[in-house]
Amino acid sequence: MANIIGTAAGKIWQYLETNGPSSVTKITTETGLGKNDVQRAIGWLSKEDKLVIETIGRTETLSLK
Repeated sequence: MANIIGTAAGKIWQYLETNGPSSVTKITTETGLGKNDVQRAIGWLSKEDKLVIETIGRTETLSLK
C-alpha cells in the first residue's frame, strides 16, 4: 500500500510542478488517480511538508512549497 501511495504522491508532485496550483478535483481528473489514492497522497505530501493547501470559496487548491 505504501508503494501505491508513494507513486500517487509522485504523480501529484509532478503534475503540480508542471501545471502549478490546481484543485483537488482537477488533479484527480487529469492524473487518472482514484479519489482515495489522491487523498492519501495529499496526506503523504503534507506530512513531508511539500504542499500548500488553500481553500478559496468551496474549492481546495494545492500547490508546491
